Amino acid sequence: QVQLVESGGGLVQPGGSLRLSCAASGSIFSINAMGWYRQAPGKQRDLVARITSGGSTNYADSVKGRFTISRDNAKNTVYLQMNSLKPEDTAVYYCNLVQFVRNYWGQGTQVTVSS
Repeated sequence: QVQLVESGGGLVQPGGSLRLSCAASGSIFSINAMGWYRQAPGKQRDLVARITSGGSTNYADSVKGRFTISRDNAKNTVYLQMNSLKPEDTAVYYCNLVQFVRNYWGQGTQVTVSS
């Protein structure tokens, strides 16, 4: 019913930047929140950042000051600007959307930080 298409992942050197995008389509009526989660090999999927319909944001402590989440409501799109990337940021990043009481997930995009 809701599809999330992620883009922007890739390989970047430590200290570099990437900008992830996630566009929602399908049965979009009322988005309560959108966000980004990440999962590294052997680790649980953890919240990176989220933004509510009212514009409130939350960040994981590990990315505060380096990552910025934003949205374009007209395009049903959420972005994650990632600066000062570290090797420990390497993970699959998943877009998340909350509509009513339902959660929707993207397929994930690989972010690799390596020299």
